[in-house]
Amino acid sequence: MIADAFLQALALVSSFDPAVISIVWLSLKVSGAAALIGALIALPLAAWVVQTRSLLREPMIVLLNASLGLPPVIVGLVVYLLLSRTGPMGALGWLFTPAGMIFAQVILVTPIIAALARQVLEDAQQEYQDLFASLALSRWQSLQTLLFETRFSLLVLLLAGFGRAIAEVGAVMMVGGNIAGHTRVMTTAIALETSKGELALALALGLILVFIVVVINIAAHYARQVLRRRYA
Repeated sequence: MIADAFLQALALVSSFDPAVISIVWLSLKVSGAAALIGALIALPLAAWVVQTRSLLREPMIVLLNASLGLPPVIVGLVVYLLLSRTGPMGALGWLFTPAGMIFAQVILVTPIIAALARQVLEDAQQEYQDLFASLALSRWQSLQTLLFETRFSLLVLLLAGFGRAIAEVGAVMMVGGNIAGHTRVMTTAIALETSKGELALALALGLILVFIVVVINIAAHYARQVLRRRYA
């Protein structure tokens, strides 16, 4: 039975089955958008934490580090309450839509990218602070230099954020509703099809998801290699 399901899964993948392609494409769009939006929020936040001398700096660092372990189901619950018809954001109509799923994933990946980016930027600042002082660079000029010099490390963090988003199931299941042809992504489809006993489609999507994760890790590995050669 398992062997037959595996062969059927390979057939679905190799034939570019429309249902499979639709699910994969939605997964890539939702998770890619969430990673990009999360990075646009996280990188300025991380840069502010590194540069500021405000009393909020240490509490923000603690909050970012603590948020690395934020349970996805809690995020899904909070976002569901926010987007529900009676919630404060209910007028947007995002519940059970890709926009709502992106919103949930942004909340999940932003703290991860911000916490890791803060550490990267802070380490770089420690390395370059004497140079910055000798050149009398302004805070803005120093920040621009830090972002440029750590661009490969930050790219790795963006890939990590995308990988975290595309592998998420709990929050997107609660907010998206796993509606066929509308909000069904790879992780939620795998969970549903497995529970239904439809192992062929679940395996097909699982193979594609593993492939995407492997590609992300390969890209991150080569980005790190470039980084090491750059600063060797």
